[in-house]
Amino acid sequence: MASIRELRSRIRSVQSTKKITKAQELIATSRITKAQARVAAAKPYSTEMTAVLTELASSAGSLDHPLLVQRENPKRAAVLVVTSDRGMCGGYNSNVLKAARQLIALLEQEGKEAVLFVTGQKGVGFFTFRGTDVQDNWTGFSQAPEYSDAADVSKFLVKLFEAGSGTEVERRDGVGVLEGVDELHIVYTKFVSMLTQNPEVRRVVPMLPLPVDSDELPSRNYEFEPSAEALLSSLLPRYVATRIYAALLDSSASESAARRTAMKAATDNAEELSKSLSREANQLRQAQITQEISEIVGGASALG
Repeated sequence: MASIRELRSRIRSVQSTKKITKAQELIATSRITKAQARVAAAKPYSTEMTAVLTELASSAGSLDHPLLVQRENPKRAAVLVVTSDRGMCGGYNSNVLKAARQLIALLEQEGKEAVLFVTGQKGVGFFTFRGTDVQDNWTGFSQAPEYSDAADVSKFLVKLFEAGSGTEVERRDGVGVLEGVDELHIVYTKFVSMLTQNPEVRRVVPMLPLPVDSDELPSRNYEFEPSAEALLSSLLPRYVATRIYAALLDSSASESAARRTAMKAATDNAEELSKSLSREANQLRQAQITQEISEIVGGASALG
């Protein structure tokens, strides 16, 4: 049985941990609101971009842009996995990494070579520890991604896709080359609510044909200068960046929500453990006092 000194030391340790988890919970709570606001703020841009591309698609006639064309016998597929830079967020990373491994297994079953790209330190560490090659990674912005971060990721991945398998592309750091890909998939976490965040797997390119007729995106009767084909070629890569940015924002909100839930559970557990240890310490102290009183009474009786 532990001594009172040991119990009191454990109580102090648990209370110190509780302060840390409570602080993390409050920080995560404040970040959720900001992350949700950023998701909402980015939606109008995405909607308008889709509307413009819809008009361009209908005006351009045949859609033969490389980003829209399904290639015959695709051999290599890029997989972009969005994880966090920090831990203490429950099952957030494990869920998205599990979905990524399932996607990689599916691609390999289809006879495609999966080429792995990762955002977030946790994903890099996960795959590196297991000896899985990560061709490139981007870190340092999981909690507050900017459009420039998504554009940086998109620019390189679109370049690889446009090159295609069998063609070598210079790496971002200029050291060595990397073979192109025929598909690009993204695995991220979609924010549903404070308690629900679901891993999502999406194929980014080749993109599905853009809708020409849609009640949500009525015709704007645009006049394009230069040609619709030229604008389509210019805007489609930006559209890919927009989709990646939306995934990063969703993942950011999901990370904060998962961290808040995990830290709240940790704080509650620390509170319960502290109470349990305090009761055990009080019972032990009470037993010691009772024993001391019994010894005093016994000694007094012997002297009498």
